[in-house]
Amino acid sequence: MKSRFRTVAAAIIPILVLTACSSSASPSPSAAPSTGSASVAPSVAPSTSAAASVAPSAVAASPGTKFAGVSVNILTFNGPQVAEPLQRRAPDWEQLTGGHVNVVAVGFQTIYDKALLDASTGTNSFDGYVFDPQWMGDFVGPGYLLDLTDRQKNDPQLDQQDIVPFFRDYNSVYNGKNYTIPLDGDFHMVYYRTDLLQKDGLKPPATWDDYLTIAQKYNGQDLNGDGQPDYGSCIAKKKGAQSYWWIISIAAGLMQSQGTSQGAFFDTTNMNPLFGANEATTLALQTYAKTATFGPPDELNMDVGGSRGLFTTGRCALTMDWGDIGTLAPGTYAQDKTGATITPGWKQVLDRSTGKLVPCDGTTCPNAVDGVNYAPFGSFGGWSGAINAKSPKANQDAAYDFLSYVSAPAQSGVDVTLGKTGFNPYRTSQFTNTAPWLAAGLSQAATDNYLGAIKTSLNNKNFVLDLRIPQTKQYEQDVLDTAVAQYLAKELDEAGTEQAIADGWNGITDQAGKDKQLAAYVASLGIKD
Repeated sequence: MKSRFRTVAAAIIPILVLTACSSSASPSPSAAPSTGSASVAPSVAPSTSAAASVAPSAVAASPGTKFAGVSVNILTFNGPQVAEPLQRRAPDWEQLTGGHVNVVAVGFQTIYDKALLDASTGTNSFDGYVFDPQWMGDFVGPGYLLDLTDRQKNDPQLDQQDIVPFFRDYNSVYNGKNYTIPLDGDFHMVYYRTDLLQKDGLKPPATWDDYLTIAQKYNGQDLNGDGQPDYGSCIAKKKGAQSYWWIISIAAGLMQSQGTSQGAFFDTTNMNPLFGANEATTLALQTYAKTATFGPPDELNMDVGGSRGLFTTGRCALTMDWGDIGTLAPGTYAQDKTGATITPGWKQVLDRSTGKLVPCDGTTCPNAVDGVNYAPFGSFGGWSGAINAKSPKANQDAAYDFLSYVSAPAQSGVDVTLGKTGFNPYRTSQFTNTAPWLAAGLSQAATDNYLGAIKTSLNNKNFVLDLRIPQTKQYEQDVLDTAVAQYLAKELDEAGTEQAIADGWNGITDQAGKDKQLAAYVASLGIKD
């Protein structure tokens, strides 16, 4: 199939054309979900003034009877992040509407299977879900999710146009229709200790080689004054705890260089896996493993909650994470010592025809900056709310109204500033109004750096879209996660790991139907034949 690329950047690059923005004039590039947080910053009670300043009257007054007698069940993640804002906002919504919300929180590895089994068997015990938008490929096709397109367009409470285009027009859309309500904005970036780098006259890492050099320099030094040796890098590597997204972030700049529509997972002409027997995968695996040599001794069993706890207590010089670090830092050792930057890139890229790495130049890496091919990765994409298409209409209406209420500017404008929520910015108003960030304990400098890093990443022409086709959970959470864990445990070498990934992915593709999967992948990237 001969294809030409259509610019998905049309939905991504103008993501933040923010005028009169007070957040950052000169952004330093970086931001998703968590499995448990150590050292969560003290919670800030949502002040009426801060919430009201985010967006004008997003929630209209209610007599409190709109959903009287209606009780809805919402399935989500037990982080405790993600469930926390839903549980905290539920009583306010119940008072406004007379409805009742029961938040059912389970482990990350359980959400997909529990939701899919409930819908596919017709049990329909859940009226709504707050889950991974990547899974829409397995829920939309069979008709399990309610089309929310018209509701969102006509919902003044939601204020859909305030949502950043990437999260509104891509992340919540499948086959041209809106099926989810954005509640969170997720992608990876790197965090660094500003005090350390400034003291030594160092710049934030531009490449992964820079990252390793900085990590090696600070590894073993006392970084927080407690007399104990600390770590140059802390990156989650635990199997079954979302760590597969980290290897993708490292590999992204080697796999994709021609812009968002090129894709970073499969060859768009034949569905051959890019994570397989080639020099790009080998280098990414080796780099991921090398970061562990500068990390805590138990890093292979550490999830993102562990790496966050170490960074915020001053024990790590570098880490890679979603946007949560920026809001977890206030009130910890890392307060006003934390900088964010776009995920490091590479000065070489995969030649897909040969499997070899070639140097970046104007042709191989047309979007490179100072010779570096950046490819910030939209890992996960952000927790999103969806409605069960088979629930009774009253329950659908109530579940939708509750999720819309949580997403509305007045509520979300505060929630994205609190580390305990696991929610990161996804609305234009969350970038233009810095008052809630300051109220949450971030300094103006920290706010400018953090929001600037997010904007720089989202506006990158080579932004990498996460996989979002049928069986995505199996490709990433099952095959990729297992193979990489075996590699880190030295049960497989690079060649064995690459073969395991390629064989596993090809097996899933063949079982689902190669032509069907290729068409879905091509469509997800916005490519026209």
